[in-house]
Amino acid sequence: MLNYILYSLSVTIFSWLFGSFANEYLREKTYYNRFANICLIENEHINKLIGLGVFKWIVKKTFFKFLNAQIKITNKVGLKNLIELRNQMTYSEISHLIGFVVVLPIIILWGYNSKELATTLLITNILLNLYPSLLQQQNKRRIDQLIKTYS
Repeated sequence: MLNYILYSLSVTIFSWLFGSFANEYLREKTYYNRFANICLIENEHINKLIGLGVFKWIVKKTFFKFLNAQIKITNKVGLKNLIELRNQMTYSEISHLIGFVVVLPIIILWGYNSKELATTLLITNILLNLYPSLLQQQNKRRIDQLIKTYS
């Protein structure tokens, strides 16, 4: 089982790198802005049901807070800073979504050989790619409200 966890972590962390590189490529495309406003789960009740609040607490209180340290509201809250923060959140969100999608075929392929490995990878992919993306989307909605008040 430990091997399954290690394989899953390595594949998922590799997907972060792939997601960032693919995101850099996509950023220069004209259709990139369509991705900036994507929202997978708009309902806050559903976010609560799936444990996004618990995930948010884990990110804020553990070593995960150091992974995207630049995505933080500073004391200098202004329209320009909020827009830049939203852009950073969008970049992180799209990178994680790309990583999530890239790992799905691997899960399917591994599922033919080992259900346990595929299940471990699916759980890892959800926790390390999908949930961070959903959290960024939730935070972006809050930032959008702040941007409206400054506009």
